[in-house]
Amino acid sequence: MTKLLSIRLVAILVGLGFTVVALYSFVVGAYAAITEEAPGHLPYEEPRDIAYSFDGPFGKWDVQQLQRGFKVYNEVCSACHSLKYVAFRDLEQIGYDEGQVKAFAASKQVPGIDPNTGEATTRPGLPTDYFPSPYPNNVAAAAANNNAIPPDLSLMTKARHDGTNYVASLLAGYAEPSAELLEEHPEAAPGPGLHHNPYFPNLNLAMAPPLAMTGQVTYDDGTEATVQQMSEDVAAFLTWTAEPTLVKRKQTGWPVLIFLLFATVLAYLSKNQIWAAAKRKNG
Repeated sequence: MTKLLSIRLVAILVGLGFTVVALYSFVVGAYAAITEEAPGHLPYEEPRDIAYSFDGPFGKWDVQQLQRGFKVYNEVCSACHSLKYVAFRDLEQIGYDEGQVKAFAASKQVPGIDPNTGEATTRPGLPTDYFPSPYPNNVAAAAANNNAIPPDLSLMTKARHDGTNYVASLLAGYAEPSAELLEEHPEAAPGPGLHHNPYFPNLNLAMAPPLAMTGQVTYDDGTEATVQQMSEDVAAFLTWTAEPTLVKRKQTGWPVLIFLLFATVLAYLSKNQIWAAAKRKNG
């Protein structure tokens, strides 16, 4: 009897300890959020909510869309942005066969070493190589882009809030600032070399509209390449580069949840069975 009471007391104290810690963390976080002064910012727009095949717990990759997005990246975005965490051979995951991957890799020049002199040089890519940077270094990148270094896009949709919708909205969202906006916020006027975009946090960025007209790329599946379509396709592709296991993780999650539910029920029944004798004895 004494042992049983001791176990219950310890369990209650542990539970109270966790509750106190959680409550303390909540109070501190809420206080910081309330008292922290919000920095002044221009009224940018939240990304548009776009439906994708990989949304939701049962989402799946649209392979054709990923291939279209890769085409947009390769023919447009790769002129300024790298994909340094993506290897050429990873393209097999979105439907390209080994021969296509080898041919694409060979069409790219990657950093190498001259075996005769030991000096840095370039060579045709191999499937095991990673996508090369379009610039030799950050100084060259800044010099070619109004002193702004184009970011690597491998993890872009993970690095931004609502990343997939953000990328798609940004690429299709370039527009001149409205008269009402400039009247209320004169500082929102784009400066020299900057371009207005209502989805960018400070409303102006150095990147010129990369997708400027319908038909800028030609899709192999016959889909009309409107600016909006290209924006959504490349956003989907960059979602895959940032988290290629997204769909697999969702598919794995369901068996895990079922197992945990089964284990919980089993543990509850076992607990009742184990403590049944003690309860009858105490009763």
